[in-house]
Amino acid sequence: MTNILRQFSFELPTRIEYGVGVISKLGDELRLLKAQKVAIITDPGIIKAGLLDKITSILKEEKLLYNVFDGVDPNPKDQNVERGAQVVRSFGADAMVAISGGSVIDCAKAIGVLVSHDGKRIKDFEGKTAVKKQILPFIAIPTTAGTGSEVTFSAVITDTENNYKMTVRSPFMAAKVALLDPKLTVTVPPHITASTGMDALTHAIEAYTVKVSEPVSDALALYAIELISNNLVNAVKNGEDIEARACMLVGSLLAGIAFSHSDVGSVHCMAEALGGVYDAPHGICNAVLLPYVMEYNVEFCLEKYARIAKA
Repeated sequence: MTNILRQFSFELPTRIEYGVGVISKLGDELRLLKAQKVAIITDPGIIKAGLLDKITSILKEEKLLYNVFDGVDPNPKDQNVERGAQVVRSFGADAMVAISGGSVIDCAKAIGVLVSHDGKRIKDFEGKTAVKKQILPFIAIPTTAGTGSEVTFSAVITDTENNYKMTVRSPFMAAKVALLDPKLTVTVPPHITASTGMDALTHAIEAYTVKVSEPVSDALALYAIELISNNLVNAVKNGEDIEARACMLVGSLLAGIAFSHSDVGSVHCMAEALGGVYDAPHGICNAVLLPYVMEYNVEFCLEKYARIAKA
């Protein structure tokens, strides 16, 4: 199966800054955005881990005003988004910093949509065409290696009225900058490392094997599979292994870019349905479903699955 003749376009509006200690660039990046009042979007786990203090100390050094919204659930809900938008509006923020995993980063994107469009319900922006302009600028700082949300153009939010996960998608929703510091991921507990790692692996495998894949996404996805499959176990067993953590963070990043320009498949379709109904962790849903979908799909793209096996 080849996709070399397929037309494609490739856009990555997010600038990526990567490396141990790269969090120290946050002040410089906020100056480039001409930020004066910064809304920090996070969750209680980040506060407990002491990572919020790293952010606020930088903002204090830069003499920037800031406010903190930490009301984000592990599977972000429409209520989280709408409450967050109220907080950000009331504060009068001109930029956001989202620090945590994909749930927080997705929630920040959705908050930015409501603030920039003067919206009240995130459900009104479901789909690919409702976001009409650039959202409130934000910097994404992932602390887990899983969703790749720091470089994707979409947010997955639970509609609590109907118990399903809706997607809000637009290039206008991309982070201005993604700061990827492997050191920030070493405190992630083993069970979350495993769950988010399987999410990243699923992104890569599905991006590589769906019908709409293209050559650039294929290259990114295949290397992501190699990085994740060779380092996930080490990252789970020894969280202090900075090289394993770095490989996982880069693998998650590449998988995020890959599926944003390709797509995900049946695993995600079913996992999002399960998560919407049972509020189950997304990575665990993916991990449970992935082997069955791979078994079903393998005969239709044997060459690609052979490359996956070798990665």
